[in-house]
Amino acid sequence: MARTTGSDGERTEAAIRDAAVDLFARRGYEAVTTRQIAAAVGVQSAALYRYFPTKEDLLVDLMRRHMEALIASWDAIRPADPADPVARLSAFVDNHIRFHVERRHSTHVSNMELRSLSKERLSQILRLRTAYEKELRAILRDGAESGRLAVDDVGLTAMAIIQMITGVIVWFRPDERLSVEEVSRTYLAMTLRLTAAQESREN
Repeated sequence: MARTTGSDGERTEAAIRDAAVDLFARRGYEAVTTRQIAAAVGVQSAALYRYFPTKEDLLVDLMRRHMEALIASWDAIRPADPADPVARLSAFVDNHIRFHVERRHSTHVSNMELRSLSKERLSQILRLRTAYEKELRAILRDGAESGRLAVDDVGLTAMAIIQMITGVIVWFRPDERLSVEEVSRTYLAMTLRLTAAQESREN
């Protein structure tokens, strides 16, 4: 079969990732073979092993890149004023929803296929997830200490918020009645009610 991505190694590697994300999301990691991934890219199966020695290496790479991109997206828009936990919480929720809606398949794979990782590989990905979720816990903790947020259990509240705002990808479709902006505003309002957020005087 002729190669459809050209001879450039970076393009081929990117095409392998794209094909794998799509196939893993639609069929499940265990049901997808390296032969199927290679066919979707237009290369011989042996070519995949130049980039990813095992199928699990490919899965870990996808998950790691997903989490690193999520962390980087938060770092890029993090509010400059750390003293306003409500603004930080609002930015966190909005960024999280937009990021995951734009990467529906990647999010599905990253959440559902943790079960497919070996213990060592799972620990690598969970460390990244913990680092990201630590940001939300810090916001909630700062808000509770300042009296701007009402949070009895920081860890449990953070878990509830993460589950709620990540769950948007299960039902949201861009061509239906709600836009990403409307969904983000609605989920932010629910998050603020959950934390009994006190708006700043400027608002």
